[in-house]
This record gives sequence, structure tokens and C-alpha cells, in this order.
Amino acid sequence: MVTRSQSCAAGAGSRGKGEEPAPPRNQEVAAEERKNHMPVKRQRKAERLHVSYEASDGGKSEAADPLAVTVWEPQEWRQQLANIRIMRSRKDAPVDQLGAEHCCDPSAPPKVQRYQVLLALMLSSQTKDQVTAGAMQRLRAQGLTVDSILQTDDNTLGKLIYPVGFWRSKVKFIKQTSAILQQRYDGDIPASLAELVALPGVGPKMAHLAMAVAWGTVSGIAVDTHVHRIANRLRWTKKMTKSPEETRAALEEWLPRELWSEINGLLVGFGQQICLPIHPRCQACLNQALCPSAQSF
Repeated sequence: MVTRSQSCAAGAGSRGKGEEPAPPRNQEVAAEERKNHMPVKRQRKAERLHVSYEASDGGKSEAADPLAVTVWEPQEWRQQLANIRIMRSRKDAPVDQLGAEHCCDPSAPPKVQRYQVLLALMLSSQTKDQVTAGAMQRLRAQGLTVDSILQTDDNTLGKLIYPVGFWRSKVKFIKQTSAILQQRYDGDIPASLAELVALPGVGPKMAHLAMAVAWGTVSGIAVDTHVHRIANRLRWTKKMTKSPEETRAALEEWLPRELWSEINGLLVGFGQQICLPIHPRCQACLNQALCPSAQSF
């Protein structure tokens, strides 16, 4: 390939001293020569991609070392968790006796039990466990099934669930969800997270708990206000999170999956008894020396 610099050098060397300059060329010839000497655009050199493979004997090959990724995890989290387990060993928090799994009728058919679990979770949003349990007791006394709820007028349903938080909205959501369950699921609840969160009035926390309690499937960490608050106080997230759903994503990045099913009930009870929203009982907490937020109260 002839480059422009080479062309110029060749032209300069072809004329000796004293030689007359070449006669002028017409415009058409000059344009053709310029076209022939246009620089060729070079292709970018492809970057080399380094790929590591696992050795056939199950061990890691040497090439895998550069790609090794260290997963972030909080300092002292294992000791903090062990201490919380000790503080929760008596299982005497409200959630231990009045949680959603305790609000359904154990003698009812499995399909009805699953429906009652879902309703208890819908009622529990922004509501104390004691209030939720009372509402569920009144509903069960009327015969708590999909059909019975759809046959109950809104005014009566509102009186039965009052004073749960946002009870007027929950009357509407319960009726809408019950109608969907009757039409699409033969009165049962969906067995997938995506279908559960698509139901009116069912959020991610409720859906994850429904999957765990009703179906025995761990689909993710159920994060409510207690788990959200405690995870931030203990710095169990890389940065402070602003919502329970953001906290859930942050926890699932590092917390071993085998702990996902345990963490909700453990931290909820801990938040109800010791790590209170206002005026936490830090003096009674075994994590006082390990908690980054202890000095703030």
C-alpha cells in the first residue's frame, strides 16, 4: 500500500537538480490522482477478551484468578446475627404468635388456608399484628372464603376489618383480588411471585411471605419496615437505603440464600421488642458494642 508520505518522497526523488517542473495537469487527472492517494481508514484493533474456565477436576484454573470477584458483606454481621438469635430465642414477640401463618384456620382445606394467609398479609400492611389478628378473627367467624367475601357488602366488610390501616382501600383491594382468584384460580392463590404481585393490594413483601407460608417456597427476602430499619442501623447495606424494596435487593446481594427464610421473622420480632422505631432499647441489646448506630440514641 502506498501512503501519502511515501508518494511525496517518491515524487521528490524523481527530479534531479536543474530539471524543469512537470507540466501542469488538467483538473480531471489531478482529481483522479487525489482519489487514488486517499488514506485508507484503518480498522480498530479488536480488544482481546480474557475468558477463564473451571478446571476439569473441579478446581479453579490459574486463568480464573484475575476474574475472582469478592462479594461485599458487612463487618461483624455473623456475630450480630448470632446475638439477635439469642435475643429472639424465647419466640415471644407479637409476630411469633399473631403473624400471618397463625391467622388462618388450620382445619380449613389447604386452598382456603392459602387464601386466608394472603388476606392476613393484605390486612397487615401498616398495621400492628394484634390489630390484624383481631380483624382476621372477626372475618373467620363469618366464614372466610373467597365466596363469602364476595357475598359480603363493602360496608359490612369495612366494619369487620376496622381499625386496620387504610381499611377503606383494603376493602376495595380485598374484593378485587377475591374476584380475580375466583375467576382465574378457582378460588386458590397464585403459586408464582409475579402473579401474586399483580393482584390488587399485594406488594413484594406480602408476595414473598405468601410464597413462603402458603407454598413453602423461598422466593426472596420479605422486607417490611422493621427489617428495613434494622438493616440500615446495622449497616447491612452498602449504602443507606430509602425503601424496603431497595433494602431487599441490597440484602439479597450478599446474605446467604439459606438465611433468607429466617431473616424476616427474626428481625421483625427483634424490631418489635428491642430495636424499636423510636427510643430503641440499646442498653438491653447484645449488639450494642457492634452496632454502628448505637451511639446515635
